[in-house]
Amino acid sequence: MTYDVVVIGGGSAGYAAAQVAAGSGANVAIVDRGPLGGLCILRGCMPSKTLLRSSDLFALMKRANEFGLNAGDIYPDLAAVNDRKRALVDEFAEYRIQQLCSPRFTLIRGPARFESPNSVRVGAERVSGRRFVITVGSAVSRIPVPGLEETGYLTSDDVLELRELPESVIVLGGGAVAAELGQFLCRMGSETALIQRSRQLLSGFDADMVLPVETRLKEEGMQVYTGTRLQSVSRTGGRATARFLQGNENRTVTADVVFNALGRTPDLAGLALERAGVEVRDGRITANDRMQTSAEHIYAAGDCVGPYEIVHIAVLQGEVAGHNAACGEPGKIIDYRLRTSVVFTDPQVASVGPTERECREQRIAYRSAEYPFSDHGKSMVMGETHGAVKLMCLPESGELIAGHITGPDASELIHELAAVIYYRGTVFDLLQIPHYHPTLAEIITYPAEELAGIPDR
Repeated sequence: MTYDVVVIGGGSAGYAAAQVAAGSGANVAIVDRGPLGGLCILRGCMPSKTLLRSSDLFALMKRANEFGLNAGDIYPDLAAVNDRKRALVDEFAEYRIQQLCSPRFTLIRGPARFESPNSVRVGAERVSGRRFVITVGSAVSRIPVPGLEETGYLTSDDVLELRELPESVIVLGGGAVAAELGQFLCRMGSETALIQRSRQLLSGFDADMVLPVETRLKEEGMQVYTGTRLQSVSRTGGRATARFLQGNENRTVTADVVFNALGRTPDLAGLALERAGVEVRDGRITANDRMQTSAEHIYAAGDCVGPYEIVHIAVLQGEVAGHNAACGEPGKIIDYRLRTSVVFTDPQVASVGPTERECREQRIAYRSAEYPFSDHGKSMVMGETHGAVKLMCLPESGELIAGHITGPDASELIHELAAVIYYRGTVFDLLQIPHYHPTLAEIITYPAEELAGIPDR
């Protein structure tokens, strides 16, 4: 049978593509090698945020005396934490499985391999399609660090399944996964050292918005090394040692286990994309702003194409790819103007729109203003004073082009700014919106007030 659209991969991007394509009247097949659910539900967003909820509460409970409370002796039970996570993930996965098994689609289980530009082999079955959407996701990167493979390491998948806490951990990497799960391990009781190549953690954000996170991690006992060059990893007598340069100084860190959080790469192995004429560059499928690959009838979305490994962007890409594949004409375009990023450290980091660094690189004129949570009444009452809010607007019109928040509930607060940016609102418009007192949200008005009154720079 020949389908109108064959979607390869049933994760967030794949399901979005299939849903939109089917809604447009296409006959859709989803090919998924399993387990069903996708990275976000099974090994990414949902399990990690479940663990972080436990470690965040544990850290707050240990501060009970600050609030005039006596919490007594408290301790983490990692097995119980993991049991709660497993129950929730199973529930989320079951819901996604029900969606994938919808009669709107034909679900075909197994790995897909292109035989020709218009067909894939799935086990003994040949599946043909007029158009394809590739949404195969990503896998843990294998970085050529001398001795790393021989030493052995935990991946994020492994950390999410831990039932016993390692006494000490070396975290390799400084991105969202490294920072979030590194803080989780540190808060739960592991001696934790983090080694990052860049000069700051979370290099996709402006340095001033990341500094409060680094400060908090160090306050909680984590050793944080930035601006490093990792030279080797080895294991002697059951202990792992990482050797690296920081500046001109040779350093070593020793721990029981190594957590490899050096990133993820598109999971393209076994697809035989060359048989379909799909170009791959630097390990990623190349696609235009219509999510169309070098093969005009094949589209791609999600982590396998990038450039952002973020679920809601994968969904947006999937919707664009599914629409264009179903209609047969690539008329819909992806819009990254509302690119939103969140890191669920404590304090959280969130942004929408370009960073100051990106504006400077692209020669975009802007104004910016910040206001710290340490001077905001509600956050002071909460005892959560790390971080700040930064707004950026166009110099003449005051149109809001970006918002950056590091602090309590930044992941929730950022959406107000995204809404204003979507409607191309100005800082003057933002100031017309009532903000209840005392709330965290009203802090957004303070840098807006400054921008509304400052001259062009």
